Amino acid sequence: MQGNRYPVRVWDLGVRVFHWSLLVLLTGSWLTGTSEDDWMEVHQWLGISVLALVLSRVVWGFVGSETARFGHFIRGRRAVVTYLRGFFSFRVEHNRVGHNPAGGWSVLLLLGLLVAQAVTGLFSNDDVLFDGPLSGWAGKGLSDVITGVHYFLFNVLWVAIVVHIVGALAHLVFKRDNLITPMITGVKSYKEPVVAPRLRSPWWAALILVLIFSALLWGLGQAI
Repeated sequence: MQGNRYPVRVWDLGVRVFHWSLLVLLTGSWLTGTSEDDWMEVHQWLGISVLALVLSRVVWGFVGSETARFGHFIRGRRAVVTYLRGFFSFRVEHNRVGHNPAGGWSVLLLLGLLVAQAVTGLFSNDDVLFDGPLSGWAGKGLSDVITGVHYFLFNVLWVAIVVHIVGALAHLVFKRDNLITPMITGVKSYKEPVVAPRLRSPWWAALILVLIFSALLWGLGQAI
């Protein structure tokens, strides 16, 4: 206990590294994908890295720490509606551990968009010099269609990310609930004692990431 606050470790290192690594990779993907210079090879590797990172997060959502598991933060419609009503009435919550009901579904949406974005990138082409590693499997016509989907999802993804950021800032301003610092330090302070979640070693998350990245490289190598 620190003063009148109770610090609790709510996020494991694996979740936090995933969150901020994803930000770096997506920023790099945006810069290399929109650059007028030829950065498409780098863009491709960033996309593959994003896919490996997201797939490892999906696995961690089933076998990882308590607050990282989908079963911990995916709630039904009633819970989401109740939460949103409380949010817009500016009711302050101080004892929630992990994602809130609306935040849980936003995580699921972002993961789905990221997988779709990365997979469509594998089948895309730039109509000039670059072809995705699996574009030959699709053929030129279908690859062109998938490329259009890839560009469209890019815009949808960034809208979802902006909404995600605005939601975190709104929590800080209107509900006086800091969601950002705990995603950096792993620790959140509560006004009342709460049950600390069970956290797993980040080495397991690292092992899952290495295995998935290796499997992706092997699979793409076999497919090309």
